[in-house]
Amino acid sequence: MEKDKVPLVPSLPRANSRPSQRVILKYFSLLVIVIQTTIMVLLLRYSKTQKVTGGRYLSSTAIVVSEIFKLLVCFAVLASRADGLKKTLRIEVYGKPLETSKLLIPAGLYTIQNNLLFLALGRLDAATYQVTYQLKILTTALFSVLMLKRRLSIQQWVSLILLMSGVALVQLPPDYQFSYSGASKMSLNHLVGLAAVLLASLSSGFAGVFYERLLKHSTQELWVRNTQLALFGILLGAAAVVLVDLEKVMDDGFFQGYNAITWAVVFLQTFGGLAVSYATKYADAILKGFATSISIVLSTAASWWILEDFEPSVNFFVGTAIVMMATVSFGMPVKK
Repeated sequence: MEKDKVPLVPSLPRANSRPSQRVILKYFSLLVIVIQTTIMVLLLRYSKTQKVTGGRYLSSTAIVVSEIFKLLVCFAVLASRADGLKKTLRIEVYGKPLETSKLLIPAGLYTIQNNLLFLALGRLDAATYQVTYQLKILTTALFSVLMLKRRLSIQQWVSLILLMSGVALVQLPPDYQFSYSGASKMSLNHLVGLAAVLLASLSSGFAGVFYERLLKHSTQELWVRNTQLALFGILLGAAAVVLVDLEKVMDDGFFQGYNAITWAVVFLQTFGGLAVSYATKYADAILKGFATSISIVLSTAASWWILEDFEPSVNFFVGTAIVMMATVSFGMPVKK
């Protein structure tokens, strides 16, 4: 008699699992996102500013490699289950093309979002870009209400607006001056940049909530969904390499500029993608946004202490206070 396979990763609790277990998973996954995103931002900053002898690594190739690693982790987990990898892929992935194709929507939207942000960065100053992109916090909440029928109190809406404002303040350059004098002279180039970042905010909100709906309203387990998402991530990521960096790859190779820091970034990106899926399933897209916002504050502060490439201003301290206040306010029970 064949021995039962021992799972590499324990099966996730079902919807009817004990509330305490789900609460632990909820807050643990959010804590992991805060820590992972903070370290990730610091490493990304360092990897892009460190002195290197050759050329720097290509971000497009790093994304593809992280998706490949994510897929390998998913394969390893599914292989450890009783049904095994082959049977699971045959039944759940290839055998359910409609379910699998649903993951093309968030994967495609994330790809479009990245291209829109690249377009916006070339047409907007850093301050305008950072402030406008925080609208993704509100678009996520809006799509949560529309698609998941989630109810938010006035207090929670105010908390979200405060969070958006606080994160924007934290990321403003220290010497930034608020001015409205140039509003009437806004160029077409500037308008294109604003339109791009607004569309990216909508894309981010919709993709996050759509993925949450798939994870919470589906019979397919989390690791199957992660496998499907990674497959599309690899395909779309490879397409981006061909369209954007093919010439550089042909000249200097796919792994040009890779070093220990680059590989650390790749592994963190892989780990972060899996952590996000846990947080999306056991918390929600809105709370994930709060976790990411807190990590922005922490990584900015760490840049000051560790990398010494940031000088805190009044905006930073005020923004940090607002983010903390918004986080506490969002979770407080509403007085009836």
